[in-house]
Amino acid sequence: MKAKRSILSFLLALMGLVAFAPIATAQDAAPDDEPELVEFDTAKVRRIAVPALVAPNPADTPAGNSANLGRQIAEVIAANLRNSGLFEPQGPAGIRPITLAEVTAPQYDFWKGRNVEQLIEGFVRVGGDGQLTVGCYLYDVNFGQELTRLGFVVAPRDWRRAAHKCSDAIYSKLTGELPFFDSRIAYIAETGPKGKRVKRLAIMDSDGANHRFITNGQSTALTPRFSPNYKSILYLSYQDGNPRIYVYDIDSGRQRLITQSRNPTFAPRWSPDGQTILYSMAVAGNTDVYKVSASGGAPVRLTTAPGIDVGGSFSPDGRQIVFESDRGGSQQIYIMNTDGSSQRRISYGGGRYATPEWSPRGDLIAYTRIAGDFRVGVMRPDGSGERLLTDSWQDEAPTWAPNGRVIQFFRTERNSGKTSVWQVDLTGRNERKLPTPVDGSDPAWGPVLP
Repeated sequence: MKAKRSILSFLLALMGLVAFAPIATAQDAAPDDEPELVEFDTAKVRRIAVPALVAPNPADTPAGNSANLGRQIAEVIAANLRNSGLFEPQGPAGIRPITLAEVTAPQYDFWKGRNVEQLIEGFVRVGGDGQLTVGCYLYDVNFGQELTRLGFVVAPRDWRRAAHKCSDAIYSKLTGELPFFDSRIAYIAETGPKGKRVKRLAIMDSDGANHRFITNGQSTALTPRFSPNYKSILYLSYQDGNPRIYVYDIDSGRQRLITQSRNPTFAPRWSPDGQTILYSMAVAGNTDVYKVSASGGAPVRLTTAPGIDVGGSFSPDGRQIVFESDRGGSQQIYIMNTDGSSQRRISYGGGRYATPEWSPRGDLIAYTRIAGDFRVGVMRPDGSGERLLTDSWQDEAPTWAPNGRVIQFFRTERNSGKTSVWQVDLTGRNERKLPTPVDGSDPAWGPVLP
């Protein structure tokens, strides 16, 4: 009875919370003082049990019965942890269901017998207003103690977000890293034959769910990026053969023109505060990096060296810009201050370097290295610590997870021209393909949702 009163008190307390308000979250991980690559021992993954969440008094919702949602939430949590490459989940299929009392009083001896180190338990309850109360708990089986708990009140349609939030709390608690599951990805959806591809802007959840197309393909869309506040997407569109930079408002479905030109234009990128847009433009045979206010206006030219300078991205503190340039005779990575001063080269490895992207943690820069094949790699902002993460025929255009510890990119198949979206962690050993309904390129990972 004590355990039951405890969980009921927990449920009653949750009912006063706003949507996605946590009761207790995993401890935030602070960025390292020194830029260091994360080295997880992927040969020894954590064994973790994820039984279906309990549904006290199962009830129907617009998203399905709460008992089914309890199982689906557990499935999403297990899939998230498995796909991180750091966990070996058991369940929810193949393990016994738990009772409501067990949510706050786990049967540790039983789970020890299943040879698991951690245990995730929780519940889903339908309130009188139709909202879902979702709670999840993380336990250490060997030590017999609670590690963290998290709870949300959400609309039934948002049950997947609750699952991602629970996954984030568990991942952060057990790894010490910042979360990234409750985020979205923009990318270019490609259809049609090689050489005549139709390219549409699309968005989806970090695991590929809730996919939708944003543009209809009548004009080519390229290089999308989420705004820092997640309200809009910046992208390049070719309409009537002329490049235009647009900002698409996700809620209203409207878009506004930032700049247009008859000159070739490339790779628009947001500043960290969302007030400035970085892009590149070719004028009279010379390509340079420009910046312009996000509300439009006259652009400011930042580079003047002969050759091709293509903007990469801002540093997370907004003080520097990483870009690529062939001013020294080959395509390499450079850094400059945001006013264009102090331009300096940082890449000195073999081959050419392209598409640099600064990590949201500020400790690393991802890039595409071209030396026969195209491979994705990382280096520190001073050019040291260079490391290649992929080894395929054509991997390019890296984009960072919001925690700065996973990278997405797109892969092109030899001869066919077919493209797909992939991700890899900083060990380079946990690589996987993301599900998309059509071919995909130019991925852009947004920040963690508020």
